[in-house]
Amino acid sequence: MGGIRLINTCIFDAYGTLFDVSAAAREAAAEPGNEALAEIWPQLAADWRFKQLQYSWLRAVARKHEDFWQLTKDSLDWALEAAKLDDPKLRERLLNLYWELSPYPEVVEVLTYLKERGIQTGILSNGTQEMLNGAVKRAGVGHLLDAVMSVETVKVFKPHDLVYEMVESRFICERNEVLFVSSNGWDAAGASNFGYQTLWVNRQNEPVDRLYAQPQQIAPDLRAVLDLV
Repeated sequence: MGGIRLINTCIFDAYGTLFDVSAAAREAAAEPGNEALAEIWPQLAADWRFKQLQYSWLRAVARKHEDFWQLTKDSLDWALEAAKLDDPKLRERLLNLYWELSPYPEVVEVLTYLKERGIQTGILSNGTQEMLNGAVKRAGVGHLLDAVMSVETVKVFKPHDLVYEMVESRFICERNEVLFVSSNGWDAAGASNFGYQTLWVNRQNEPVDRLYAQPQQIAPDLRAVLDLV
């Protein structure tokens, strides 16, 4: 892996990177009345997330764009059917909890560190602007971010180049001055291919994807940013 050069801008993916996408299913499983989730919530969360991403890729390729909230609902419906859970109240609860996803423990520490060093910070996400603004507000990190960018501006999902171009349109920076951080290896690969420096937050210790590009750095959590800037 190559070293990180001097940067002036640090951009983060949102879901799975800053915000824990498993939290909705995990929290629902702990609530009274949702005992059916007690043993299967990890699989439900994994299915929900995989289908959410899969639908974003397929819609991008087919040029059939729907916003990320619609994909979130569609993918949950698939996951619930796969789990043989036909429960409208549970569906509603899971969707409501998705709007309340918890940030990972190190998020505030990392963003504060960057802000204190004068590094421009932002989110670049498939999420809708409403979803992202709500998540940022609930996490209390709005003052630590210079921009919250949604792909709805360009109407196509990652890893399309139009998405990564949004950073250059918003910030004064050269491509090699941007550190792009994502928990999705394919997202980091897309950003690497575009010309950004990249960090893949590989929380699940997965193999590197065999793609057209690779992340420049790999780490188990966001604290690796502290050593790279």
